[in-house]
Amino acid sequence: MSIEFSISNQYLRSNRKKGFVSFISGVSMVGLILGVMTLITVLSVMNGFHKELRDRVLSAISHSTISEYGGSLNNWQELRLTINQHKEVVDSSPYIERYGLLSVNGKAKGISVRGIEPNLEKNTSVLLNKIKSGEVDLSGSNILIGSGLAAQLGVTIGDKITLFTPQISSSIIGIQPRFKRFTLSGVFDAGINEYDNNLAFIHLQKAQILYSMKDQVSGIRLKVADLFQAKRITAEVLSQLDDGDRYYGIDWMQKKANFIKALNLEKQMIGIILSLIIAVAAFNIVSMMVMVVTDKKADIAILRTIGMTPKRIVKLFFYQGITIGVVGIAIGVLLGIALSFNIESVVSGVESILGFQFFPKDVFYINRFPSEIHLADVIKVTVGAFILVILASIYPAKRAGKVEISKVLNHE
Repeated sequence: MSIEFSISNQYLRSNRKKGFVSFISGVSMVGLILGVMTLITVLSVMNGFHKELRDRVLSAISHSTISEYGGSLNNWQELRLTINQHKEVVDSSPYIERYGLLSVNGKAKGISVRGIEPNLEKNTSVLLNKIKSGEVDLSGSNILIGSGLAAQLGVTIGDKITLFTPQISSSIIGIQPRFKRFTLSGVFDAGINEYDNNLAFIHLQKAQILYSMKDQVSGIRLKVADLFQAKRITAEVLSQLDDGDRYYGIDWMQKKANFIKALNLEKQMIGIILSLIIAVAAFNIVSMMVMVVTDKKADIAILRTIGMTPKRIVKLFFYQGITIGVVGIAIGVLLGIALSFNIESVVSGVESILGFQFFPKDVFYINRFPSEIHLADVIKVTVGAFILVILASIYPAKRAGKVEISKVLNHE
């Protein structure tokens, strides 16, 4: 251990008895601790929210889809068998995606109609597992709709609903839109407004008849082993298909590119804003260290007279600032990680004390505080805070090295 580091530690211990200097030193460290802890906790909670939203969105849109240029896919049974041969494809299912109009008791709502094979769809999506009431029964003329849509139309299980399609049919009474009456068999709750208010499921065969698609489908949905490799896996699947130029694939990142960008931008902006807390706390070290240098001018003069060079004086006070910063950052990181792991328990305790819910179930889709700690975030916060501490320690340390010992000794 160098003599400069030893003396800086002695100064830190002695400052505890120096009243106002000790108070400023404590405030600087506490501010740094709170800043680091807050930033790590908020970033972890945002990671949790993003994961929750991403999982809910993926439950409705699938990891990837493969379709044929022209809008309709032929021979989907054979194509599905070829797709499932890829080792990283968990399963696949056909679908038909079209628009329609639901009407009941004088109320009408434009929706997206999805025709599916229920047994196959369950292997590629968890949406059919999120049934709020009723059951997943699309046999006969049954229909499954979202909870928001059911509330808007005022329907319950067993009610009759008429589905109008853009298809035109001709009869003895003239040209009219094709329609069919369905029975509501179940209501799902995806937790995403876009789907709960605008999506309905019917059986694939009924969708083929309603939309005059014969044996065709809109495409095939894929569930892959690693959703972050969906783009690569989709490209590999397409390359294995016969006459692959007829087909194209879209992964979930392409479908929800704006959604993902918005989440990432939100996290970056909040991270930048909260980083200002650390910046303020770090630069409190400047004022604290300037006061320490002023308080220790006599000691500096004595050290200079016994042969310590200005560079070593600079190191002495630089080490002191760094020590305060390192201790504050270390405590802040530990508290931030601990709080992130227990944020839901802490929030529940605060809610029970205040008698107030931060995220009421009837208002927010996510009514808890999910948290997910990313090592990269912790490293970024730690490194960023340490750089700010270094910058904050340089000026006071250089000022200490420029103390004129003759003036100090004369004054003494």
